[in-house]
Amino acid sequence: MDNRYPSVEDLRKLAKKRIPKFAFEYLDGGCNEDVNIKKNTERIRKIELKPEYLIDYKTTNLKTELFGKNYDAPFGISPIGLQGLMWPKSPEILAKAAFDNNIPFILSTVTTSSIETISEITEGNAWFQLYHPAKEEVTIDILKRAENAGCPVLVILSDVPSFGYRPRDIRNGLSMPPKMSIKNILEAIKKPKWLIQTLKNGQPNFEILKPYMPENLNLNQLAKFMDITFSGRLNEEKIKKIRDNWKGKLVIKGVESIHDVEKAYNIGLDGIIVSNHGGRQVDVGQATIDSMNLIIPKYKNKIKIMMDSGIRGGADIARVMSCGADFCFLGRTFMYGVSALGKNGGTHTITMLKKQLSQIMDQLSCSDISDLQLKRIK
Repeated sequence: MDNRYPSVEDLRKLAKKRIPKFAFEYLDGGCNEDVNIKKNTERIRKIELKPEYLIDYKTTNLKTELFGKNYDAPFGISPIGLQGLMWPKSPEILAKAAFDNNIPFILSTVTTSSIETISEITEGNAWFQLYHPAKEEVTIDILKRAENAGCPVLVILSDVPSFGYRPRDIRNGLSMPPKMSIKNILEAIKKPKWLIQTLKNGQPNFEILKPYMPENLNLNQLAKFMDITFSGRLNEEKIKKIRDNWKGKLVIKGVESIHDVEKAYNIGLDGIIVSNHGGRQVDVGQATIDSMNLIIPKYKNKIKIMMDSGIRGGADIARVMSCGADFCFLGRTFMYGVSALGKNGGTHTITMLKKQLSQIMDQLSCSDISDLQLKRIK
């Protein structure tokens, strides 16, 4: 760990200095008025835990079992689109750090590395998140690629029936179709380290989708291709078809209601990730921790319950796990790390989060992650 940057906020500030404004605002921003992006973290931090010192306590163990695999910590790396825009080779950097540190990494359909590349880096241990294609033959082919790559868990995305209304991205030309304005070019020139790495590694592309894209698309054609290719709204019929075609563990991400969890459970899914896309899709709903706290009493031990959105540091991980989550995921935190520290950012961020979480557990006298539930002040 680089001791000059011991907090997530340190990484965020350095990332802001190192990458162009349009890339940082894509990473840092939410939708509409940013209500949920703020509320997610604020509501998590209202949870209080009770330190108890005068008890028989020996050591802290962060290891956590999930879907039959023992991970070295109770957190993983969320799927993120367009990662290479924020820092070149980000998916590869984070996948390698996750593999080396034995935590899960989830690859997004719309990120900038292929299923096959990430599978090679992680020796077939990466999870894969599917944006639902409109064409069934594309869905089947992507699922086959994920299966051949050894992905143990498929995550289907439920919270993108439409793309979020993100004012910063609209102003910066990162809506569809994207465009590189004179303003954005000038911003890129001001960030020489980012620019050199981008020129060295090439323009980021939707690598997973390349086999299905016509060659030499211009920007307007790319927008049309994306609209035609994806049908974001899931329903029971679509999920059942995926369940029938996927032999591994199947998880749905983006659920926030008892209604949706009930549907997922009845279809036979193995897990849910309670999420509002990091506050990037809808600004009028609950914070994710409040949604999860409604779901856990009814579905704990029936289906694996995980959460992302709003979790920024080790103390937040402790708070979420104290509510009974089986696991949690972080997205922006890891992208701040890579944008700030490049190839060292993934390992630095994992090490930092482990240290923060271990210190909290020492203070609370928690030997295992499950002990955190006993420390929550209700």
